[in-house]
Amino acid sequence: MMERRRMDAALLVVFLGHLATALEVPLDLLEKLPQPPTITNQSPRDYIIDPRENIIIHCEAKGNPHPSFSWTRNGTHFDIDEDSNVNMRPHSGTLVVDISREKAEHYEGLYQCTARNKHGTAVSNNIFVRQSRSPLWSKEKIKPIVVQEGVSLVLPCRPPVGLPPPIIFWMDNNFQRLPQSSRVSQSLNGDLYFSNVLREDSRNDYICYARFPHTQTIQQKQPITVKVINQDPLEERKPAFLIPSGPSSSKMVLRGQVLEMECIADGLPTPEISWTKVSRDFPAKRTSFLHYQKTLRIVNVSESDAGDYRCTARNRLGSVHHTIHVSVKAAPYWLSGPPRNLVLAPGENGVLTCRASGTPKPTITWAMNGIPIENSPKDLSRKVEDDTIIFTDVQTGSSAVYQCNVSNDYGYLLANAFVNVLSESPRVLTPANKVYQVVKNHQALMDCASFGSPMPRITWFKESRSSTLDGDPYILHDNGTLEIHVAQGRHSGKYTCVAQNFLGNYENHIYLEVKEPTRILKQPEYKVVQRGRSVVFECKVKHDPSLTPIMTWLKDDGELPDDERFIVDLDSLTITDVTENDVGVYTCIMNTTLDHDSASAELTVVEATPTPAVVYEKPDPPTDLELTDQKKRSVQLTWTPGDEHYSPIHKFLIQYEDSLHHRGHWHNLTEVPGTKTTAHLKLSPYVHYTFRVLAVNAVGFSHPSSSSRIYKTEPAAPDENPTGVKGFGTQHDNLVISWKPLSDLQSNGPGLHYRVMWRQQGVDSEWTTVTVANNSQFVVSGTPTFVPYEIKVQAVNDHGDGPEPAIAHGYSGEDLPLAAPRNVQAMVRNSTLAEVHWDPVLPKHTRGHLKGYKVYYRREYSIHKHNPHHVEEQILTFSGNHSHGMLPGLHPFSRYSFNVRAYNGKGEGPPSLTQHFETPEGVPGAPTSLIVTNPNLDSLTLEWSPPHDRNGHITGYTLKYQPVNNSNEVGPVEELALLANETSVTLFNLKYSTRYKFYLNAKTVRGAGPAISQEVVPIINEAVASRQVDIATQGWFIGLMCAIALLILILLIICFIQRNKGGKYPVKEKEDAHTDPEFQPMKEDDCTFGEYSDNEDHKPLKGSRTPSNGTVKRDDSDDSLVDYGEGGDGQFNEDGSFIGQYSGKTASRDTGEGHESSEAPSPINAMNSLNSFV
Repeated sequence: MMERRRMDAALLVVFLGHLATALEVPLDLLEKLPQPPTITNQSPRDYIIDPRENIIIHCEAKGNPHPSFSWTRNGTHFDIDEDSNVNMRPHSGTLVVDISREKAEHYEGLYQCTARNKHGTAVSNNIFVRQSRSPLWSKEKIKPIVVQEGVSLVLPCRPPVGLPPPIIFWMDNNFQRLPQSSRVSQSLNGDLYFSNVLREDSRNDYICYARFPHTQTIQQKQPITVKVINQDPLEERKPAFLIPSGPSSSKMVLRGQVLEMECIADGLPTPEISWTKVSRDFPAKRTSFLHYQKTLRIVNVSESDAGDYRCTARNRLGSVHHTIHVSVKAAPYWLSGPPRNLVLAPGENGVLTCRASGTPKPTITWAMNGIPIENSPKDLSRKVEDDTIIFTDVQTGSSAVYQCNVSNDYGYLLANAFVNVLSESPRVLTPANKVYQVVKNHQALMDCASFGSPMPRITWFKESRSSTLDGDPYILHDNGTLEIHVAQGRHSGKYTCVAQNFLGNYENHIYLEVKEPTRILKQPEYKVVQRGRSVVFECKVKHDPSLTPIMTWLKDDGELPDDERFIVDLDSLTITDVTENDVGVYTCIMNTTLDHDSASAELTVVEATPTPAVVYEKPDPPTDLELTDQKKRSVQLTWTPGDEHYSPIHKFLIQYEDSLHHRGHWHNLTEVPGTKTTAHLKLSPYVHYTFRVLAVNAVGFSHPSSSSRIYKTEPAAPDENPTGVKGFGTQHDNLVISWKPLSDLQSNGPGLHYRVMWRQQGVDSEWTTVTVANNSQFVVSGTPTFVPYEIKVQAVNDHGDGPEPAIAHGYSGEDLPLAAPRNVQAMVRNSTLAEVHWDPVLPKHTRGHLKGYKVYYRREYSIHKHNPHHVEEQILTFSGNHSHGMLPGLHPFSRYSFNVRAYNGKGEGPPSLTQHFETPEGVPGAPTSLIVTNPNLDSLTLEWSPPHDRNGHITGYTLKYQPVNNSNEVGPVEELALLANETSVTLFNLKYSTRYKFYLNAKTVRGAGPAISQEVVPIINEAVASRQVDIATQGWFIGLMCAIALLILILLIICFIQRNKGGKYPVKEKEDAHTDPEFQPMKEDDCTFGEYSDNEDHKPLKGSRTPSNGTVKRDDSDDSLVDYGEGGDGQFNEDGSFIGQYSGKTASRDTGEGHESSEAPSPINAMNSLNSFV
C-alpha cells in the first residue's frame, strides 16, 4: 500500500511537470478577448483613515466584459443605494463616503469587494477600516521629584493610546531635544531612564511629547520637575537591570518584521551594555545597535534569528546578565508567488498551484467565483489536491476565477487566479518587417512574440524557407526569440517567423543586417614637438559604408580647446604654433549608431635643442607569457620584458579577449608599473580568457605580445543587478519598468534573465513578480492612474540569483487632469493689465506631474461700440503650481472672457467656469485722419475723424500748431481746446506762404492720447502770384538787380582802397548825428555787411525787425559810406592809418543794442520792398 502511494506521488510530480508549460500567460496583449475579472487595485488590509477627510475604499478590476462590483460589510451585503452618504465611482468599485453628515467612526468595519462578469468572480482582501485617533493627554498634577544624587531614576511618559501608536520624544520648554547618553536614554515604551542622576539633571521642564503620524498632531504631557540633592555621597555600585526584570525573559516576533530588544541598567559608574547571541553570530547586514548599545534591532526577521540573546551590563565593580529567548512565528507567505492565471484551449490540461508556508503550518482552502469549492458545481475536469488544482481536458464554458486562501493564527493570504478557456488562432505581436542591425561577431536577437490558444509553436525560416532554423548557429528560445550567438555577414537577410496551432498560423517577416565593425586602422602616435612648430595626429578609420561615422577628438578626456590653432580634418588633427599648454593626451573617437572605436596618443612639447645622438624608439613586445596560481576568479600572469630602446618602460598594459562572448575583441584589463613582470588578475565567471601584454615607454606602446593560452572560468550566480531601474507610464493605465541590462561579462553564466518585482507604494505589501529574458523593460498594464510604485529588478542566471536589489521608485502613467481650478476671479489692475486668481487643483485630481496652468482669454467687444470682436482666443501659460497670474497687453474699455485649465505631462484638464471682466478707460489712440480743406490767403480749415481705438469716452480734442521756416526752425506754439463732438475747425490770421505744422490728439478722462500731425502752407491769391512771376521776368527788373549788384561791388572796391591807403572817415561826428538803433556797421575783418544772408523765401533775417509783409524802411535803404565817416576818439597807427573807427562807444553800442539790430541793405531786401509795392 505504501509503495502504491509513492508511485501515485511520483506520477503526480511527472504530470505536473508536463502541465507547467501552460503557466506562462501573456495578459493584456490583445484587446477584445474574453477575460474573467482581475483585481488590479485595492486598499490595504489594515486601512487607517483620517476622520477629517472623506473615506475612499479602493477596488479596481479589469476584465472583458468590464466587471460589475458589490461590497460586504462585516460579513453581510452592503447596500450602497440605501446610504446617501456612500457613492461608487463610475466603471469602478471604489467607494467614496461623504463624512460631512455622518461621523467617520460610523463606517468603521470589515469590508470586502467583489468584481464579477459572465466569466467569473474575483474578491478583494478583507479591508479593516478604522479611523485614526490622537486622544488628548489625561489631566494630571505631577509633583516635583526630589532624588539623591547617584541613584537611578525613571520618568514615566505613559502617552494616550492612539491609532496608529504615537512617536515619543522628550524636549524642554524651548522645544529642544533633551540630550541623551549612555547614562540617560529613552526606552522603547517612551519612558526616560537615568542609570544614575547628577546635579546637572535638575530642571523643571522634562516634557514628554507624543506625535501621532497619521493626523500630524502633537500632544504634550505636563512638565516634570526633577531636583537632585546631595545629602550623603552614594557609594559606587555594580550594575542591576532596570528593564527587563529577572535573569531571563522571552519574546515572540513574526517573520519579516522588526525585532527590538532593550536592556537598561542601573549602576554607578554608568554601566556599558553589550550583546551576544548564544551559539550563533548576529546577521551582520540586518543588525544594528541603538540608544547607546541598549537596544538591539534586527530587521526583516527570519526563522534563523530564533534563539537566545544575552545582554550584559558591566562597570568596574562587576557585571550582570539577562537572557532573552526569541521565538519566530510566521504569517503565511508565498514560496513561489501566488497562483498564476491560466489561458487554456479546449482539451488542454493545466494546473493552479497555491504554494505557501508559515509557522504554524497554514491551512489552504479553495473557492471558485467566491464560493467554497466544495459548494461549487461539480466539474469532472477539475481535481483539488491540497495546494494544487489540476485541470484535464478543459472545455469551453469552464472559465472561472479561483480564490486561494492560506491562513494561520498570524494572518492570511488571499489570491485570485482565473482559468480562461479560449480558442484563438495565433497572432504575432512583433511589428512586421522590423529591421535588426548588429555588428559582425556580436550577438543577434530577433523577436517573435506571439499569442494564441492553444499556445502557438514558433518556427523560423530564412530566405527560401528550405529548412527550419533550429541548429547551430541558431538558438530558438522558448519565447520565440531567435538568437545568433556570433553574427556574420552571411547571416544578413530576410527571416520569417511562423506561429502555428491547430486553429491556423501567422507569419511575420524580419530583416537582419550584419554590419562591419568600426576599426581604427592607423592610430595617432606619440609626438615630441618643438615649441612653435606644428604637429599632426592621424586617425584613419574603417567602417561599414552604410553607417554614418562621426569623428570626435578629445584632449585629456575633455573637449578640444576653442582655439583656431586646432584644425580637425576628416582623418587627422593638426595643431599649429604649439605651446606648452598643448601638452596632453589626444584621443580620436569614431562613433556610429551601432559601435565605436578609439585610440589615444600623447603630445610632448620641448624647446629647440640640437639633434640628440641617441634615437629613442618604442619598446619591443613582452614575451614568454605564463599563467600560474589558477583560481576560480583569479590567475597570476608573468612575462619577460622586451628591449626598451633607450627609453625606460614605465608601465605594462594587460589586455584580454573573451573568445566565448566577443571573439576578436581585445579589452584593457589592468596596468602595472614598468618595474614589475607579474600581475595578479581578478577575473569574472563564465569567460574564456586569452591575455596579451603591451609595454609603454616615453615614445609609445609596443606591439602586443603573443597571446597566452585560454583560461576558462566557471559560471556563477550574478554579482550585480541591472542599473538605471526606472518606472514611468506611457499610458494612463500602465507602468513601464526599464533597466540597463547586464553585459555578457556581467552575466556570470548562461541563461541570464531578470526577475522584475513591483508593488504599489503604501498600498501593497506583497511584491508582484515576473521573469523577463532578452529584454530591458516590462510593461505592467491595468494600473491605477499616476500612483507611486516601488520597483526592484534582480539578475538571475542558471546558477542562481544576484544580490538583493535596491528599491527604485516610479509612477504609473499620467492622465488628463480630472478637475478644473475653482474660485476663478479677475482683479483689474489698470486699463491694460488684469490679475487672475484661482484655487489650485487638488493633487488627487491632477493625475500626473502638475506642469502648470493655462489661462485662455478673449476680447469679446469694446464697451464703446458693443459690437463683438472676432479675435482668436489667446493663451497665457504659467508653469509650476501657481494660483495667480498677470494678463498684460489688454485693450482698455473692453469686455473680456476667460477660463483657467490645469495641465500635466498628458495634456490639459477641463476648463473652469468662464468668467468676465471689464477694463477701465485708457488714453485714446490717435485720430484716424487729419486733412486740410479750404486753404486761403490767411486761413484754412482742418477736418479729422475720431480715433479708431477710443479706449473710453472722448471728452475733447487739443489742437496745437506753429510756423516752421525752411531751416526747420519752429515758431511759437498756439493751442486750441476743442469739444468732443467737433470734427473740424477753421483757423484765421495765418501768414501766407508760411509753412505750418499741426498736431491733433484726443482726450478721455484718463488723459490725452498720441497726436496725428500734418504740415501745410496757406496759399495766396492767384493774381498776386501771377504778377510776382511776371515782374520777375521783366527786363527793367533784371536791369535794376544788375545795377544794385554793380553798386555793391563798387562800394567794396572803395572800402578796400581806402583801408589800404589808411584813409580817414569822420565817423564820430556822423555817429553822433545818427543814433538810429537799427544802425549796423560793416565787419572790420572782411569789410562785409553784418548778418547778411540770402532769404529766398522772404524769411526775415535773424534778429531783424523787418515787417511781416516783407517791406523795408526807406531810411535803411538810404545808408551810404558817408554815414560811417564820422568818428570820436580815433587813434592812428604808425603809418597814419585809422584804428579807432569801431572801438570805444561804437563797439559798446553794438554790444548793447545789436540784438535789436537793423540789417544792411541787400539786393534781396530791395526786391522784397519792390514786391510789396507791386
